[in-house]
Amino acid sequence: MNDRDQSAELQQLRAQLAELTRRVYHLETLLSARSEPGAVTPAAGPTLTEQAPAPIVSTSTLPPPVPVLQATSLAPEYASRSANASAKSDASLESRIGGQWLNRLGIIAVLVGLSYFLKLAFDNNWIGPVTQVLIGITAGVALMLWSERFSRKGYTGFAYSLKAVSVGALYLSLWAASQYYHLVPPTVAFFGMVVVTLTSAALSLRQNAELLAAFALVGGFLTPVLISTGQNHELALFCYLALLDLGTLWITAIKKWYRLLLGSYIGTALLFGAWASTYYSEDQLAATLAFATFFFLLFAVTPFVGNKTSDSQLSRLATMAVVLLNAAGYLAASYLTLLQHYRSQLAWLALIVAALYFALSRILQKRSAEAYAPAHLALAVGFLSIAIPLKLDGPWITLGWLVEAGALFWAAHRSTSRLLRSLGVCALTLGVARLMVIESDAHQPLLLNPRFGLYLVAIAALAILAYYSSAEGGEENRNWAAAAILTLNLLALLALHFEVIDYFQVEPLQRYNYRALRSLNIMRDFTYSAIWMIYGSALMVAGFWKRSAFLRWQAIVLLVLTAAKVFFYDIAALERGYRIAAFIVLGAILLAVSFFYQRSRMKTAQ
Repeated sequence: MNDRDQSAELQQLRAQLAELTRRVYHLETLLSARSEPGAVTPAAGPTLTEQAPAPIVSTSTLPPPVPVLQATSLAPEYASRSANASAKSDASLESRIGGQWLNRLGIIAVLVGLSYFLKLAFDNNWIGPVTQVLIGITAGVALMLWSERFSRKGYTGFAYSLKAVSVGALYLSLWAASQYYHLVPPTVAFFGMVVVTLTSAALSLRQNAELLAAFALVGGFLTPVLISTGQNHELALFCYLALLDLGTLWITAIKKWYRLLLGSYIGTALLFGAWASTYYSEDQLAATLAFATFFFLLFAVTPFVGNKTSDSQLSRLATMAVVLLNAAGYLAASYLTLLQHYRSQLAWLALIVAALYFALSRILQKRSAEAYAPAHLALAVGFLSIAIPLKLDGPWITLGWLVEAGALFWAAHRSTSRLLRSLGVCALTLGVARLMVIESDAHQPLLLNPRFGLYLVAIAALAILAYYSSAEGGEENRNWAAAAILTLNLLALLALHFEVIDYFQVEPLQRYNYRALRSLNIMRDFTYSAIWMIYGSALMVAGFWKRSAFLRWQAIVLLVLTAAKVFFYDIAALERGYRIAAFIVLGAILLAVSFFYQRSRMKTAQ
């Protein structure tokens, strides 16, 4: 290759480098122009796709041309990322401070300034009471209308703030006109506050604003407090609350604002409780219980409002809170009003509520409302468990809980419901706890007594649980069965323990006779050892018969405890005859157990 060819190639490479430099510069200019908000893309100069490619020297020594990135394909992606970053920076701390915090601070400052001015005017009698009330009402209406203008222009947050101030000004003005200056009767102020509440609710529906509905709800529940005259107006108060709750339920059904329903229940419960603690008397029982039942049934339909399968997690939590608080509130109201003189009627009412919750759980289960059906089923069992001690007395309460536990275990097996099984365990725990603490503290005849019969019922309930759990199979059910069997054996030993205590009860005259008292204690200690040995042997036989290592291990533990008692306690405490009998019987049992184990091992080896 001569010098002329090399010079031509060098010029071609310089031309390509200049073209690439120009294209990169144009690309950067285009990207920066598109990333800046409000910038116009320069029209001068052709785009990269319009540029004619520079001539390439057709020689084998030159490398292949470098591919040039197309600006038209990269620019949108890069520009969108720049726009997102810009949007995120707009929602920064500066934006929050300027758009929200300063707004609220400004409103507070204006209100404080106006309050100081009004106080100065009031102190100097510049403005009379009528003018003061009119100023408040006019300011409230003006702020309400002014907020609508900002709402139409898209300043939603600022409009809500103005509405909050306007609603507060209207409520306070009406309260002052009625309670402070006595310019209008409470009835007029009440209807004025109702108009304010309805207006706020209407605006919330028109603007689809849950916050405005919350303002209206708070104002609605404050109205009876603000215009209260200190007199008992039960019918008027509860009818007003009923209308307010029905309106909230209607709005919730339309807009699915379940948090409003929770707030409505809380407001109703607070006003109901405040009225009852101040004005309730027994002659008002019928009306009070009727209103309490109405509120209970009204909020009981909460899980059926709207399409629960598509609700958010927060809405589900609000609905569940209403369900649980409603049940607790109605139980408290009925318990406090009926317990003293109408205990039997209270028990029947608890049974009716239990049946209602059971029916609701079945309906919710058919509607595929898995989040609420178990809660209603648990409430049904809870009210049933409460009805038992209200209707029954003494050992019958324990029997009722134990029978309920057995029935729940059976129902859990039929419906394959883990919840029913857990509820059955709760009922069984109540029954066994009462049996051990209350029913076991009395001297009764040997075996033929209510206490021993109740222990047998508890053992039967545990046997039902163990049987059904074993029949269902699976690792979890086997664990349930094992726990039931272990508890069953412990209850059996405990039942026998109380029988031994009662049988060897010390008579008053024996307390001062040392020989008789020592003989009684020796016989009691030997009886304990004999019962443990017999029970352990029975467990061992059952373990070999059922081929259950779990039963055999329980038998081994009980026999080891019995052996420890014989060797370390009975050898010193028992008389020679009892001591000999204890050792011989224990030795025979242990040898028999060893023989059974060896025979089982030989059969396995064959």
